[in-house]
Amino acid sequence: MSGTTTQQPDPVMAEIGRGMELGQRGERDAARRVFAGVWDRLGADGDPFHICALAHSMADVQDDPREELVWDLRALEAADLVSDERARLAGVASPVAAFYPSLHLNLGDVYRRLGDLDRARDHLARGLDAVGTLGDDGYGQLIKGGLDRLAERLSAPGPPPA
Repeated sequence: MSGTTTQQPDPVMAEIGRGMELGQRGERDAARRVFAGVWDRLGADGDPFHICALAHSMADVQDDPREELVWDLRALEAADLVSDERARLAGVASPVAAFYPSLHLNLGDVYRRLGDLDRARDHLARGLDAVGTLGDDGYGQLIKGGLDRLAERLSAPGPPPA
């Protein structure tokens, strides 16, 4: 089999995936523990692709929106350091630019919940500007729908929900 390479599964992404599954099953504490263990191994200077994936997932299982914001900002910062080639090597078919609509959606929503409507609107605008990078598939529709709902919430009168 010379000349043939088999891509080995990325153990960090497998662990992040395990945490995501726990979070999707409602086991938020367990998911946070998995993610915290990965973060302890990676640290702030780890692979930006891993940090982006981890932080984006960790934000989703936070109970405190201020903690969610910390992780969402960490994910956005790491995304700025990920190359399309690095993403491709990790098995991501889309360019890194396709990460941004979701990242900005999450930031817009958490800023809205924290009552910082100017920053929420800024991230909504940035997410909408980047939405053309998404495919017309289920994921793309999910993010586009989320941006539409965020726009509706930001245009509704009254204070943001707690």
